[in-house]
Amino acid sequence: MTAVLFDFSGTLFRIESTESWLRAVLATAHIGCPEEELLGAARALEEAGAQPGGANPVALPEELAGMWAVRDESAQLHRAAYTGLSRRVKLPDAALHDALYERHMTPAAWTPYPDTEEVLRTLRAHGVAIGVISNIGWDLRPVFRAHGLDAYVDAYVLSCEHGIQKPDPRLFTVALEALGAEPAGTVMVGDSRHADGGAAVLGCRVHFVDHLPVDERPDALLPVLDLVGVARRPATPTQA
Repeated sequence: MTAVLFDFSGTLFRIESTESWLRAVLATAHIGCPEEELLGAARALEEAGAQPGGANPVALPEELAGMWAVRDESAQLHRAAYTGLSRRVKLPDAALHDALYERHMTPAAWTPYPDTEEVLRTLRAHGVAIGVISNIGWDLRPVFRAHGLDAYVDAYVLSCEHGIQKPDPRLFTVALEALGAEPAGTVMVGDSRHADGGAAVLGCRVHFVDHLPVDERPDALLPVLDLVGVARRPATPTQA
């Protein structure tokens, strides 16, 4: 294997909890909220599926269904879909809905899984090409830079920049071409059997991980090293 494609949310990084998300926005806006009301609003936001990278809607409103299906094809659709869901929940100030959307795009809202840095660093040390391919409506590159992981990534392929969502094989083709990789020599790592499994159509090997909180998934990415075959051989010495 000469290349690895990684999904972003639920694979390399995890979004903060819905409660933390709401608390951060309320604090920034200097808006007080009784604890019981805050917790109730956080639960309602989670059930609504209003947090990008979080849980899917328990019940998707009919008027948002069409937009939801293609939300990752552009920044405009992504924002409209998620703020549309958020606005179904009563908050202390209507401006908080846009503030919540802005918050989820900040590096502070995301935490890398415990083994993310080790796996990316080891792959890079062995000369394996690394790509990040994500269904997303915003530029995630600043998140990688802020967490010191950008140096390990050779290419970012984001659905909103190409107007194509996984599992469409065309998005995986863009990623493979960006890395100069062949499908047979590439592993796709992701948490969605539907979206990330689309890489198998092209002949890529696919490895799935569970979309769990960071403290519940310490080492699910480490098997990728075995799949690629780098864990059992020394890294190529770096040339001075």
